[in-house]
Amino acid sequence: MNLIPLPAFSDNYIWLLQHQGLALVVDPGDSTPVANLQHDWGAKVYGPAHEKLPFEYQALMQGQQFSWLGMNFLTLDVPGHTSGHIAYFAEPEGQEPLLFCGDTLFSGGCGRLFEGTPKQMLHSLDQLAALPGTSRVCCAHEYTLSNLKFASAVEPHNASLQAYVLHCKDLRAQNLPTLPAKLANELQINPFLRTRSPTVISAVKKFAPQVKDNEADIFAHLRLWKNDYQ
Repeated sequence: MNLIPLPAFSDNYIWLLQHQGLALVVDPGDSTPVANLQHDWGAKVYGPAHEKLPFEYQALMQGQQFSWLGMNFLTLDVPGHTSGHIAYFAEPEGQEPLLFCGDTLFSGGCGRLFEGTPKQMLHSLDQLAALPGTSRVCCAHEYTLSNLKFASAVEPHNASLQAYVLHCKDLRAQNLPTLPAKLANELQINPFLRTRSPTVISAVKKFAPQVKDNEADIFAHLRLWKNDYQ
């Protein structure tokens, strides 16, 4: 089964799974092709139960599954970026697991909190962090180098992070995507998955001395720091 990141818009990826002439498309970003595919090909469309999309689709929520070519996709509710955001997790036979996480988790970062709360986003990221470390993280944007610049400001002495920066710069120099990322590596380099790490907590307290000594507030101020970081 081939996994292909399709560049779209300015910095998006639409994910394509391809097998024996059949295809599954994740996060197309524009409703028009979805409607065309439904009309012309009778394509089945799945989406979040707690959002309203401008076409017919099967609504899914936490714990529900759908199957494609014998592979089960588990739905995870991951509010934070939006209130109804979902992710999909699958384990293809003979291949590393797949996590389609949209704008919740990025390589080296996470999505902005447009509708959800810091507590919700922290819980959502915890849920993703608990998945197998071999999972391939298929997010919706090529934000990696920008995220890693901020991550390096948070943890300048993180050796795993600095090695990953060099790796990603090399990929982008070749016009190659940095994605999918490995979840195990994200746990080592992504500050938004490391908000309980002493080095991250210390950095956040230097940035915002008024921060409260609890997980949600640490996360909230880390996200605020990233929002304004240049």
